[in-house]
Amino acid sequence: MNRSDIRLLQSICDTPSLSIIMPTHRAFPDNQQDPIRLKNLVVEATNRLTMQYGRSQMKHLLAQLDELIARVDFRHTLDGLALFVNRNFSREYLLPFPVKERVIIGESFATRDLVFALNRSPRYWVLLLSEKPTRLLEGFRDTLTEIADGEFPITHLGPGGAEPLPGGFGIKRSAIRDEYDRKFFRLVDKALGRYMAVDPLPLVVLGVERNLAFYKEVSNHDDRVIGTIAGSHDKKPTFKLAEIVWPLVQSSLEKQRKEIFGELEKAIGARQFASGIQSVWQAAQAGRGATLLVEQNFHCPARVDSIGYHLIPASDPKDTGFVDDAVDELIETILSKGGNVVFTENETLEAHQRVVLILRY
Repeated sequence: MNRSDIRLLQSICDTPSLSIIMPTHRAFPDNQQDPIRLKNLVVEATNRLTMQYGRSQMKHLLAQLDELIARVDFRHTLDGLALFVNRNFSREYLLPFPVKERVIIGESFATRDLVFALNRSPRYWVLLLSEKPTRLLEGFRDTLTEIADGEFPITHLGPGGAEPLPGGFGIKRSAIRDEYDRKFFRLVDKALGRYMAVDPLPLVVLGVERNLAFYKEVSNHDDRVIGTIAGSHDKKPTFKLAEIVWPLVQSSLEKQRKEIFGELEKAIGARQFASGIQSVWQAAQAGRGATLLVEQNFHCPARVDSIGYHLIPASDPKDTGFVDDAVDELIETILSKGGNVVFTENETLEAHQRVVLILRY
């Protein structure tokens, strides 16, 4: 699951919209209980829907739900499962992070838990270069999920890939192959750009030296690359790739944290920063946020005023403008305006009331 999935879910508004979210297990025998758990949640959802809207009105929605459940493969689940169904839409997501069990019926799908997990956990892209095919995987902590949506995987169909190279007297086959490989990796990079536009995450690139060199030559995303891993890895399953990639990502994240504290010191010296949730919120709304630093476990339920500029501490969800966590809202604002977010260990930002923003100006 990535931000494009979240945006799709958030764009759909149709009453009633059903969200079923539940924890699952990756291995036997714990995963034996998951189908029973889901069955109980479906019974709860069915009873609530029929009681509120009537069985005849819900016939099509419940049929969609039954079809969706039939496709769930409990032998290959992760840490959580999310099902989203209304009369015109149904989608299943396997979640590589733990969630609380919930059944939510409303005007739109319940995405808060998913947004929270996306915001708070290390995420990255993994591009596995190969002529047949190049694969894109989404990293979430130490778990990789392959993207298979029609865009990826991408197979080299031209000469030097699926087609033979032209032959004949005087033809430099190696030069022709090189040019077609450059063309293929430009195509790969263009496809990657559509994901980067929505989710500009760090990128790890794997492949044989030759492919790495060609991709570096043609890529427009070199600034997102945090590391490369040379070798032929295209036949490895995702869990084996994760074992190779995750240590590199961890090292990069630690290096990033150290560098960002150096940038923060410079920003403080130049008085180009904002401290505390209120000041940071206002600077973020104005689009001044370059990099947000926030402690991992910092949360702030609050009420937002009518113009969206001031935060007032609040704990009652019935309050007008109440948000469960202003920090999550803040993170979304920073990312939507092209800024970066870095999480730090707890108690490292006490001098800034647990959150600080490096300003663009």
